[in-house]
Amino acid sequence: MMSVDEEGTADAVRERLDIFRSEIDAFSGEFKGSAGDNAFMIFESAVDAVTFAVEMQKICSEMNQSLAANEQIWFRFGINLGEVLVQGDDISGESINIAARIEAFSNPGRICISGATYDHVSNNLQYGYEYLGGHDFKNIGKTVDVFQVHENPASAAMTPGLRRDINRSVDYRERAIPNQSIVVLPFEFQGNSEDDKWFAEGLTEDVTTSLSRFHNLFVISRDSAYMYRDRLKAPKQVASELRVRYVVEGSVRKSGARLRITIQLLDALLNRTIWGEQYNRNIEDLFDLQDEINQVIVSATAAQIEVTEQERTRLLPPANLLAYGIVLKGERYLSRYTQKDVQNARSLFEAALESDSSYSRAYAASSRTSNLIWRYDWSEDTANSLDEALVFAQRAIEMDGSDARGFGELGFAHLYRKEHEAALNAYDRALKLNPNDANVMSDMADALAHSGRSEESIDLLQKAMRLNPFYPDQYVWHLGGAYFNLKRYDDAIKTIQKMQNPTEGRRILAASYAYLGRKDEAQSEADRVRRAHPDFAAERWADVQPDKYPEDVEHFLEGLKRAGL
Repeated sequence: MMSVDEEGTADAVRERLDIFRSEIDAFSGEFKGSAGDNAFMIFESAVDAVTFAVEMQKICSEMNQSLAANEQIWFRFGINLGEVLVQGDDISGESINIAARIEAFSNPGRICISGATYDHVSNNLQYGYEYLGGHDFKNIGKTVDVFQVHENPASAAMTPGLRRDINRSVDYRERAIPNQSIVVLPFEFQGNSEDDKWFAEGLTEDVTTSLSRFHNLFVISRDSAYMYRDRLKAPKQVASELRVRYVVEGSVRKSGARLRITIQLLDALLNRTIWGEQYNRNIEDLFDLQDEINQVIVSATAAQIEVTEQERTRLLPPANLLAYGIVLKGERYLSRYTQKDVQNARSLFEAALESDSSYSRAYAASSRTSNLIWRYDWSEDTANSLDEALVFAQRAIEMDGSDARGFGELGFAHLYRKEHEAALNAYDRALKLNPNDANVMSDMADALAHSGRSEESIDLLQKAMRLNPFYPDQYVWHLGGAYFNLKRYDDAIKTIQKMQNPTEGRRILAASYAYLGRKDEAQSEADRVRRAHPDFAAERWADVQPDKYPEDVEHFLEGLKRAGL
């Protein structure tokens, strides 16, 4: 603008800065100076600073209404709360540097504030606050949370980024979700008949709805995604405009009685494909086919995002993670089944609850740690750990009765209390809440096996493995246990040997080899069990086994004894 009309532009900027100067006294502020088109101001109150910025932006917007687009003057506001250093007329300090970095980060006509400012004003000012993520600004030695202020709270609620509902304290779980945000782009239809296009549209809607059942995912509505149906923009550009990290896109090709569906999951931030698959099917029962493919796409997508997020947090110290990230890191420790790792996981879950005492997933994860502590006798107060597991699971449901994980952990706690019907009822409720959660499905399958229903267990585990092609060792372990219960020892051995880390499956290996009369291999596996668990005792493990029927417990106990345990 200066190159077109230097004098007129300078006058227009000066006019607005003069308004800032004249209005600031009413907001307990002090205009410290300006250079060119910038201004530096200090306020006694963060509330006054934010209120002032909102009012000034309103004035600037009103002044712009009568101007052509190329003549409008827009300001960015960056606000931080912190100490400053005063030496005579000089004012300095990192707090000021942070405010300057946030101002430069903001978009024209917008107000951005630091997390410290947000914590102070969010309960006092009824604006909307949109979380823009944690940022590592140049020459600032810490990650700074940035929020964009919306004068109208409803406009913040409509953004694809994270939001905070008014009249609520800061929700650290929501702050962490931007890395879990996703949009499902309309599936492209490739075929001769437009009458068949409904299948692609229906699949898009089903995948979007089903992904929304995973509470850790922030899913853009189908209506918003449908605006990009013409495919004129690349997925990375769509993700940037909607401010999401992950993009699901696919195509449906129909030729005669054959259907080909191609799907891929993109990480827009890293600009790479992290998962892709192609399905070729005969069109016989179209609705069953749609359900099957939807389930596989949804579960695989959710699982791969979780894997990617766990890797992202792998090297971050807990102090840099908010509640959701802390829980992710803890769950990675939890899957290792060692005393030290479970204790580390427990500490992280406790830290998550300190950040957000209402976070359902942290309570659910804590329930699992209590259960494992009881199972392996890893506490001086082991007797109470199983009761504690039940209390944590119940607390998770109290905090969020619509999250499948809480009911899943309730089922797990009931199972090891040998309350089999209660366990299966809890799992059934969990899968009604999220039929695509393959992890809950695997746990329910294990409960079925311990309830004398191993055939059903195998069917359910095989379905879980189809839904989650990235299935963890736990699925394999559960499947091996179901085969052992049915005395299919060869199948049990082949299955457990597929585990990436078979440590926790070696009890099944030892007992299976023993029943097959392969004594050397049975004793070798027994030695490995003792190395992993030096205090292992078969009689105590018989008490731990959550089998409904005594003959199933005796079957496993006898196998362990034959192996030398």
